[in-house]
This record gives sequence, C-alpha cells and structure tokens, in this order.
Amino acid sequence: MRLKNKSALITGGTSGIGLATAKLFIAEGAKVAVTGRDETAFERVRAELGENALVLKGDVRSLNDMRAIAAQVKEKFGGLDIVFANAGWAFPSAVDDIDEALYAEIMDVNVKGVVLTLQAVLPVLRDGASVILNTSFVDQTGKHGISLTAAAKAAVRSLARSWSYEFLDRKIRFNAIAPGAMETPLIGKWGMADEDVRNLKVELAKGIPVGHMGKADDIAYAALYLASDESSYVVGAELVVDGGASQL
Repeated sequence: MRLKNKSALITGGTSGIGLATAKLFIAEGAKVAVTGRDETAFERVRAELGENALVLKGDVRSLNDMRAIAAQVKEKFGGLDIVFANAGWAFPSAVDDIDEALYAEIMDVNVKGVVLTLQAVLPVLRDGASVILNTSFVDQTGKHGISLTAAAKAAVRSLARSWSYEFLDRKIRFNAIAPGAMETPLIGKWGMADEDVRNLKVELAKGIPVGHMGKADDIAYAALYLASDESSYVVGAELVVDGGASQL
C-alpha cells in the first residue's frame, strides 16, 4: 500500500494509460479523481474504479474546467498529494501537412493543458506532493512525421525541470514519464481502417529493441514509482519507458 492515505488527480484518466494508472493507485491505497471529456464512458469507469474514485468531466484546455475540478477534489479529498498530468494528443503529420487547427490542437492539449492543470491545482496541492508530467520518447528522437508532437512533448519535458526548481521551497517534486509506442486506444483514434492500424502496430514493434509495443500498465508502474515516497530523491527527471526505442 505505497499510496495509503494519499489522494491523486489523473487527467485523461478514463481510458488507456490514465485508467490503468488510476486502478493501480487505488490498489495501492490512494483515493483518485480522474478527468475525461467523453461522458458516455463515465458509468463504466466508475464501475471499474469503485468507491475510492471520482470521475469528473473537464477539458484540460479550459482553466475554468480545471478550477472546477480542483474545487471538487478539494471538497472530496481535502487536498492533493499526487497529480498525473496525463491528458495528451498525438497525430502524425509531415511539416507540410501541419495547418493552424492541428498546431493548436497538439500544442493546446499537450502544453497549454499541462500549464492550466498546474495553475488550477496549485491551491489544493499539498507541500511535498509529487507531480508527474506525461511526455513521450519522441522528445529525444528525430522521426519523420512526428515533429509537432515531439516539439510539444519537449516543451513539457522542459516544464518538469523549470517547475522542479520553482517549487523547491514547497518540496513539490516534478518528474516526467516518456512512454514509447503503446498498445492504447490512441492509434485507433487517427481515423485509420482496422487493418491499417494492425499493420502500423506491426511496423512499430519492429523498431522497438524488445520486439513489442508497451502496455498501459508499463506506464502505470512507472507512475506509481514517481508518485510514491520511494522516489523522494528523484526531482526534475524523465523516466523513459519505451522498450529501448530511444536508448539503443
């Protein structure tokens, strides 16, 4: 029970990495609030997470939404010990295919959303808390067609360092997790046919040294480490969980 008596907020917590992390945090003793935009999934998520969870509607791109979520968390939990800024979006595109709408979507969800999340939760964040930012292994590599997402995640990586220094007086630790290619619902949201999705996953797996894509639980266990007191000496770091794709 490494998170006993602790409370956590996970943005983008109704599917994929966020949901897997919420389940693990609850199993380790935490009370967890998860946010999402798709209300049709909320009843299922509440059933999966049980009585120690809050499922809240909100868009990380809206400061009003995030402040409302922070107020609800304050009312139910009293404060926060852990924040996992997990909500994000990736979409492959060559530079010539980047239009203003795609630029705004990638940057607003991945960067603005992280900034607004922190601004909203600061009043309810307890001293000594752990804040985890979701980046990506692509912030360390040069890959065709992913430059915009890589740039957004590199910005988030930088925020982990800057905020670590900024909040030393409150002993709030900021760290990042950089997932590699993951078996999550994300790729299925790119509008590709099922067969194309399967073929893409096969190709992605070929480029990973361990030979397969990661699972949401792989990131959840990394988040558990950074959320727990076991990582009390880890500050401003980025934990890469990518099967060696950016390291070997």
